[in-house]
Amino acid sequence: MTIPHFHIPYAVPTVLLATALAFKLPTFLRAWRDPDVRATTLLLTWATACLVVITPVNIQRLNVLTGVPNIAAPWAYSFLTASCATGLTMIMRWREEPSHRRRRRMRRVYAIYAGVIAALWGTFLLAEVPVARIYDLDTYYATTPWMREHILLYLVAHMVSSLVAASMLWKWFPEVGNRWLRSGVVLLQLGFASGLIYDAAKMAAIGARWAGADWDFLSTRAAPPFALAQAALVAIGFLVPQAGPFLRDWIRDRREYRRLRPLWLAVRVLAASAAAARFGFWTPLDLRLMQRRQRIYDALRLLTPYFDHDLYRRAYQAALDAHDESTARGIAGAVAVRAAIDAHRGGAPREGGDAATRVGTHVTAHIDAVSRALDHPHTVDALRRRMTSTDTRSTHA
Repeated sequence: MTIPHFHIPYAVPTVLLATALAFKLPTFLRAWRDPDVRATTLLLTWATACLVVITPVNIQRLNVLTGVPNIAAPWAYSFLTASCATGLTMIMRWREEPSHRRRRRMRRVYAIYAGVIAALWGTFLLAEVPVARIYDLDTYYATTPWMREHILLYLVAHMVSSLVAASMLWKWFPEVGNRWLRSGVVLLQLGFASGLIYDAAKMAAIGARWAGADWDFLSTRAAPPFALAQAALVAIGFLVPQAGPFLRDWIRDRREYRRLRPLWLAVRVLAASAAAARFGFWTPLDLRLMQRRQRIYDALRLLTPYFDHDLYRRAYQAALDAHDESTARGIAGAVAVRAAIDAHRGGAPREGGDAATRVGTHVTAHIDAVSRALDHPHTVDALRRRMTSTDTRSTHA
């Protein structure tokens, strides 16, 4: 049988879920003991596997590779049932504080749905389904002994999980204050609503078959888009409360990491601290940011005895004529840092004292402004030359 390219709509949610799973795996490897991380990774795994299996071209491949017609059915329905169980237990973790009662309820959910998966395989093995059906398996075998039970089993399990999850979320929503969690709950509600529409369409088509009518279009045309929408919405809904704060913190850290780059480039000519470690591109951003901050602070401590308080003061006064106080502090700090680096590298005597320490304190307090100023080295160097020429004229006078 030639499979037309109707599987293309399946690719979008499948790629979306697979991408989310790929991004989640590093977190899982680092924090696999965290039950929320484990559950989210499992949910994405089951949902991705389900979509991969139900793609029409993959259904045909499984039939050919295994030599068992319709073997994709128990695989797909098992993955779907596993994702239902994981989703229910994740909602329980969100809503309830850890307790023995919560653990018992979660174990009960896993036990029930594990039993459903076992029953799915048992009914499939007992059924006679010799004709491979790619698009209309549910209605084609709606009256076949054991396959009828197989189909009803997965639909009822899916419908119950969607109803229970939607009910729990509906009651809980007014109590949710965190905006990321509220967004996740809304997406989940939309996802479970899509799942219920999918179940209703499938049940109607199967009921019509029992009555001798042909409403197969409800199963083959109307239902699949709602299944795909549920898979994407539910997966994203469970990801948003975790990914949202992570993305917010990542963007904040990324901005600071880039903001500190000019200052880091300026001071890295100094000897590295003994504690400095080499981090690669794949090192988490928060660790790289921590190292960059530490590198800068170590360098500023090393430069403190070489800071020229008078140079800093005059640079600040000059910059204040054209800029606000924070920017002027940054420019003056950049001038002082440049001069201190040159003094340190040139072997100038260490002056130190309270005045130099005050300059170091000002530079550290306005470290972002100093780094921004160093991003415009021509402006800093021009002001420094001006201050130096003033010193020279004063000396000659």
